[in-house]
Amino acid sequence: MVEKIGTLITEEEVAKRIEEMAKEISEEYKGRTLHLICVLKGGVVFMCDLAKKISVPVTMDFMAVSSYGDEKVSSGIVKIVKDLDDAIEGKDVIIVEDIIDSGRTLSYLIQILKERKPNTIKLCTLLDKPETRVVDVAVDYVGFEIPDKFVVGYGLDYAQKYRNLPYVGIIEQ
Repeated sequence: MVEKIGTLITEEEVAKRIEEMAKEISEEYKGRTLHLICVLKGGVVFMCDLAKKISVPVTMDFMAVSSYGDEKVSSGIVKIVKDLDDAIEGKDVIIVEDIIDSGRTLSYLIQILKERKPNTIKLCTLLDKPETRVVDVAVDYVGFEIPDKFVVGYGLDYAQKYRNLPYVGIIEQ
């Protein structure tokens, strides 16, 4: 079945906001090297576009965590599917995420990464759903606050489909 997808945030709006976020991050980390950690798979499109616009030196690594599977609602159980390849001790780290819903995954991830002694650790997300938060997590850079809707596109999927859409959409019933 092919779902009908409405546009929530256009491709142009996404590009403009990423450029603004990259400028802010570049200013804050001037004179330093920044280590971006992408939360796979959803965050990869956002992180690549963000990294291209950041003007300070950038290194990258990837983690895969899971709390959704093929469902539209988080199971609440977070598991690390792929850990980092490199140590982060002494590095200025920004975790790059596609979307923050309940906050469970990021709260867990931040706790684990802090134990690895980075110099700094911050959180950057393209999309934030603050009204769905069940665990308090401080988000340092937010692309867009969105309503409690299930979204796809720009890296976000439904059962591994729609990640390649150049905009953020809502599956319409």
